[in-house]
Amino acid sequence: MPKTDFGYFYALNITVPGLSVLYPNVYCVADHRICQVITGESEINAATTITALVLSGKFNLESTYFLISGIAGVNPKQSTLGGVALAKYAVQVALQYEFDSREIPGNYPNGYVPFGTTAPDQPPTIYYGTEVFELNEALRDCAFQFALNAYLSDNPEAAAYRAKYKTGSDVESAAVYPPSVVRCDTATSDVYYSGNLLSGAFENITTSWTNGSGVYCMTAQEDNATLEVLLRMAIAGLVDFGRVIVMRSGSDFDRPPPGITAYDHLFTVDQNGFSIALRNLFAVGIEIVNGIVGQWNGTFASGINATNYIGDVFGSLGGTPDFGPGDSMGTTTSARRALQKVNRFRKAL
Repeated sequence: MPKTDFGYFYALNITVPGLSVLYPNVYCVADHRICQVITGESEINAATTITALVLSGKFNLESTYFLISGIAGVNPKQSTLGGVALAKYAVQVALQYEFDSREIPGNYPNGYVPFGTTAPDQPPTIYYGTEVFELNEALRDCAFQFALNAYLSDNPEAAAYRAKYKTGSDVESAAVYPPSVVRCDTATSDVYYSGNLLSGAFENITTSWTNGSGVYCMTAQEDNATLEVLLRMAIAGLVDFGRVIVMRSGSDFDRPPPGITAYDHLFTVDQNGFSIALRNLFAVGIEIVNGIVGQWNGTFASGINATNYIGDVFGSLGGTPDFGPGDSMGTTTSARRALQKVNRFRKAL
């Protein structure tokens, strides 16, 4: 059974109403210091599960560190099969207008157009609030140092497929190397996309929506949904958004190497990255968990102070976003006022 330095993960089995029918339980070590919950795949499952977890009343999560993890498609420019990424940004790239691929205007590089605009590759002018989340960079860097202690798995079959992304081709760089731990960002979409055009579009969107500082390297179906729930619960004082880490591991490339079609890349060839991605998620994750718990009293109990802005485009947790229009949005002020009301209400209880 999976074990941490502080006991077996499945020592306690806690049923929580509202979790996925496929994964209805939270598993914890015997003293409750470390717990694991499986959200189920897709944004809806992630949001529903984490909402049920936080509001269940079975856990005090005010000082909990959340390690959000899962397998991912991987950008071959930034990482590789079995590579593990720790993110500063999570970007909901599919939250846009979309043209059917057969009807894309001839002068458009892709069929995605941000809300409130009329052409691709522009920042939105209409925001829902879940487009971009910025996480605690200092905490991410602490996690990265712990992660460097992990032994990462590999296999010859994955190495053979990686070699197809040879240096000098249109798709190159990190893909050809063995797995490592890197710091780059995730793109969230319920659509399991594959191919140079879509992946390239979402790569550009990640950069654009983070005002040039985000680096897209991993895909995700759940991250922004989980983060939106945690942000709302942070406003209510139930969790600390500064204690959230996002980790993804590449199980397959998001676009094919030269000579392989997008269809064959997705459906017919076996990239052989799935098993090493799972193993490396655990290998890195357990180093992060053991590091945080092991240094709890001296470092992590009081939290890692964020030196960057953290939160959403509305400034819901305070501060001025360094992406999007920032304080020019009227919603920023209203969100802050709502947060102040919540805090006054909590103090009065």
